[in-house]
Amino acid sequence: MVSRTIPVDAFDLIIFGGTGDLARRKILPALFKRFCAGQMPAPSRLIGAARAEMSAADYREIARAALLEFAGEAALDDASVTEFCQTLEYVAVDARDGRGWDDLSAMLTDGPVRAFYYSVGPGLFSDLSARLHKHGLVNAETRIVVEKPFGHDLDSARGLNRELAQHFDESQIYRIDHYLGKETVQNLMAVRFGNMLFEPLWNAQYIDHIQITVAETVGVGGRGEYYENAGAMRDMMQNHLMQLLCLIAMEPPAMFEPDAVRDEKLKVIRALDVVQPHHIVRGQYTAADGYSSYREDVGNPRSKTESFIALKCHLNNWRWAGTPFYLRTGKRLKERDSEITVVFKDTPHSIFGPEAGRHRNELTIQLQPDEGITLGVTIKEPGPGGMRLIDVPLDMSFAEALGPDADTPDAYERLIMDVIRGNQTLFMRNDEVEAAWAWTDPIIRGWEARGDAPKPYDSFSAGPDDAALLMRRDGREWRGITH
Repeated sequence: MVSRTIPVDAFDLIIFGGTGDLARRKILPALFKRFCAGQMPAPSRLIGAARAEMSAADYREIARAALLEFAGEAALDDASVTEFCQTLEYVAVDARDGRGWDDLSAMLTDGPVRAFYYSVGPGLFSDLSARLHKHGLVNAETRIVVEKPFGHDLDSARGLNRELAQHFDESQIYRIDHYLGKETVQNLMAVRFGNMLFEPLWNAQYIDHIQITVAETVGVGGRGEYYENAGAMRDMMQNHLMQLLCLIAMEPPAMFEPDAVRDEKLKVIRALDVVQPHHIVRGQYTAADGYSSYREDVGNPRSKTESFIALKCHLNNWRWAGTPFYLRTGKRLKERDSEITVVFKDTPHSIFGPEAGRHRNELTIQLQPDEGITLGVTIKEPGPGGMRLIDVPLDMSFAEALGPDADTPDAYERLIMDVIRGNQTLFMRNDEVEAAWAWTDPIIRGWEARGDAPKPYDSFSAGPDDAALLMRRDGREWRGITH
């Protein structure tokens, strides 16, 4: 089963930070795959922009090496790689002075969609925006793509939004969160709003609780300086997990269109209750054989920054009153696992007696490493000897259900094409970003004021023991990664 590709108009995409890690690992491979799918019509062009002086031919060699390393089997077609690289241009520019901007201006012509991808640190966002306007590079078809972090707290997020708003209309700003581009996340909305089976049950009357886990086996690696100033709360909870929470808890929008969807997500964030200190668990990974500790990775032997966080929160609205949401994320855990588990309540009365055991339906949406959806259903165990109940999964692995020829694009492929089409549904709006920080900031200020230190946990474990206790106090257990 091969998915249908939707044509797009010709475009110019300028990648600031075009030689950087994100461009090499994600942006260029995503664009190459869309090129192979016929979604880069002539005369579309890709222009790498960075401070280094080099020729277009040099940049094409950098791109070719990136595709061979990160584009998978698609890059085995040398003819396609060569043809794609011919669409690449390069210009040396400096965001903080005038070098190269006239050259960039000379490359661009009126007509096609013009997208500027800010694949750089947030400290350069304001400078880039000002330079684009000063040199007359912004028109009605201009879009900018902004990578996280969208600020460090509420004040800085507001400041960043104000700076961008000086030069661009909100309809031109695309704040990208790659989690929202994952195929399974899209299917989460399809499962909820495209099936009569689930929506009547999607509330506190029938759902006991919901868990969201984003776990990684890697440590902070080369991101130590950034991570020490951010921590798991700012790096993951405030954006990735917050967005997943919004999609799982939001009301049905009137239609699947950008502002309707984002209006409902905003309502979820604003309905979040204050998180109590005893409902927060912070952790920090320790050394293991051949692996350094978090403090060694960041070069701070007294660090109080969390590499793991778990918390319990509630939504103050009619749909979810009384239903807890448990969120956790961490580095150097025992498995790479991102999933959402919706745990339904027990049946109101068991006709089979206590010997049948306790059984609950669970809907699990697996985001990575293997995308798919599983519904746990209770059935009779085969064989004679009475009614013995067991739980079995109704499993839909995308790879198996859709066949080996299914076209499942990477998140960046989908999101970049949405930028070109002008579809902001999967991108965060300014008020959404600020509302998320307004909920996050008091939590961080609270543990800083208390002087709380994160709990140490073994590398390649399930995290601090206190995270398991957070659930067990409520008579519940984490799904997926367990102690």
